[in-house]
Amino acid sequence: MSDTYDVVIIGAGPAGYVAAIRAAQLGMSVACVNDWSDEKGKPSLGGTCLNVGCIPSKALLDSSERYSQAQHEFADHGIDITGVKLDLNKMLKRKDEIVTGLTQGIAGLFKANKITSIHGRGRLLANKQVEVTNPDSDTSKISGTNIIFAVGSVPIDIPPAPIDNELILDNAGALSIPVVPKKLGVIGAGVIGLELGSVWNRLGSEVTVFEALESFLPAVDVQLAREAQREFTKVQGMDIKLGTKVTSTKTSKDSVTVSFEDKSGAHEASFDRLIVAVGRRANTKNIASDDVGLKLDDRGFIEVDDNCATAIEGVWAIGDAVRGPMLAHKGSEEGVAVAERIAGQKPHLNYGVIPWVIYTHPEIAWVGITEQQAKEQELDYKTGFFPFAATGRALAMNVKGGRVKIITDASSDEILGVHILGPHASELVAEAVLAMEYKASAEDLARTVHAHPTLSEALHEAALAVDGRAIHKSN
Repeated sequence: MSDTYDVVIIGAGPAGYVAAIRAAQLGMSVACVNDWSDEKGKPSLGGTCLNVGCIPSKALLDSSERYSQAQHEFADHGIDITGVKLDLNKMLKRKDEIVTGLTQGIAGLFKANKITSIHGRGRLLANKQVEVTNPDSDTSKISGTNIIFAVGSVPIDIPPAPIDNELILDNAGALSIPVVPKKLGVIGAGVIGLELGSVWNRLGSEVTVFEALESFLPAVDVQLAREAQREFTKVQGMDIKLGTKVTSTKTSKDSVTVSFEDKSGAHEASFDRLIVAVGRRANTKNIASDDVGLKLDDRGFIEVDDNCATAIEGVWAIGDAVRGPMLAHKGSEEGVAVAERIAGQKPHLNYGVIPWVIYTHPEIAWVGITEQQAKEQELDYKTGFFPFAATGRALAMNVKGGRVKIITDASSDEILGVHILGPHASELVAEAVLAMEYKASAEDLARTVHAHPTLSEALHEAALAVDGRAIHKSN
């Protein structure tokens, strides 16, 4: 193993490992320092996303949705299934196998690209040296002409509900509950809370979600958020308590008692398990010695400019540890961009068209601004929407709700935002992202032929609806 590299990357999540691969493709010598260990103590690449985040949660979301459909929806299709049984151990094993396959796949990519993978916690020292502390607490040093911080994020702890990952769980613990809880509490009605709550709700848990905010999913367009809230509560049976503050928890041998306050006063409720999903913070504690001069803001994010460069020459930072949304794909694109900047290229990354997705059922996906943001910015705008229930493909899929909503500039017709609540929203939003990247107008989408019957026709009709020209709904 060399002591000096063109690029040393600290962190091997979606930001770090992508940066490593792109830098190696561009002919640089690369080392990637990664402190993630699997259950056997062996190095596992991919960070939170692949190990205990994006990938395992989506595996369980898919499995639990199929189980729910077999129980509640197949009969509508004329498929009579009796005696549907849940094998939770097999479901969890499948999830783990997917994780192992992908993390080992990254290790294979590192080998193919001649990237040096170093297992341990990286800490930046003066003169762009990186101190690596391995799991046995032994230290070594390497150095790089360029250093890229890709240290990711960690769950936020809250004093009223200390994590023990037995009864009170973080997102990792919530992915491996050995028995379906009869009653499950979730603190936080954000992306992680809703997705994890959905998994166990489908598998049979009685789920209660505590949310301190008065509004539901404030980052989502308000029309879609209201419809999603009705779906989660009225149809799926989740109890979502808005404007509710958890004040304390008390654990016994096999239950958690949650004390909380709302407008009506103080209350208590008991659960078999409690998931804490109140957000994440940058994983920047002790990542650099004091003499380096690395600057963090008041929330712990590494301070960078528009190109992800810190104030230290040759030191960069990407992903969850810097400003902007904590999204895996955002971090990956920053990793590519920084590697290309180091190589002297001029990459492109448009932060205004980064898509967001919540992988509940129905899925929620959006890109650009919401209607409430358009109002706050006092923009002159127009909107068009189209319900999935008015498309033949959605009806054939037994989809009864959801919609596509498009927001455009009233004078230029440029698309400012697209919001989707419905089946495969995570895939459909890609068309909107591409359109907005090229500064398309609603007219551009309206003039584009979409296959029939498809879900994408809802995008087409929503674009037509901006000018009152939708064909398959009343204007």
